[in-house]
Amino acid sequence: MTSPDNRRTADQTPDEAATREAFFEAFGGVRGMVETTVPGLVFVLIFTVTREINPSAIGAVSLSAAMAVARLVRRDSVKHALSGVFGVAFGAAFAMISGDAKNFYLPGMVYTLCLSVAYLLSAAVGWPLLGLLLGPIFRENLSWRTRNPGRKRAYVKSSYVWGGILLAKSAITFPIYFWGDATQLGWLRVALGIPPFLVAVYFTWIILVKAPAPIDVIAEWEAREAAKEAAKDAAEGAAPAPGGEGGAGERREPAARRSGQDPLPSAGTEG
Repeated sequence: MTSPDNRRTADQTPDEAATREAFFEAFGGVRGMVETTVPGLVFVLIFTVTREINPSAIGAVSLSAAMAVARLVRRDSVKHALSGVFGVAFGAAFAMISGDAKNFYLPGMVYTLCLSVAYLLSAAVGWPLLGLLLGPIFRENLSWRTRNPGRKRAYVKSSYVWGGILLAKSAITFPIYFWGDATQLGWLRVALGIPPFLVAVYFTWIILVKAPAPIDVIAEWEAREAAKEAAKDAAEGAAPAPGGEGGAGERREPAARRSGQDPLPSAGTEG
């Protein structure tokens, strides 16, 4: 028989397959990265050739929308594609209204900066953002905060990694926004699109795969509910049937005694 200590050790074994699957679901995998990066590439390509904001913005938005429609047709998850569509559309509208092509990239740059600060601050206060994002995907919810300290430490480290990489990305792009031109900024944004993301994912993978496995609180809840149902069914099956043996027959005898009557004579006393 497996001892409790051995079971506890086995339960804490990292699950590489689950970690890999959760990463793909959370970050969209290779396709999600492409859908995030390619519209910006289209914008800078068209702008480099035409020096016109409107066709560049329309081309980027059209491609982003087409990729979202392709996901709908294939019945794939569209959350990453739709977020890309809204982000590209917002940047395109901002650039067209302001008349400055660099503003196509400004909303994404501000989002990256705010996200880096959120990662760093959340890790500093013990509520790492990466744990909040991945907890539901791993079916652990917030159990890592109180029941799995090793996993909490891993989420804190990973959030610092994400915050640091995104902050470094912002430190590179914002000076070009203020002192460079739109073409330089566009190509820099494309170049810094996928590589920093892959670096962050790689280091997060290394950290989490060595951390204790997530506690599946959904499975625990389902097991408790199943145990309650089994106990209820067992209790109902053990209850005596109405009017059966030990039921109404036993209730008649006290009534006879209260009325002063003797019980009916047995067959051996008749005669």
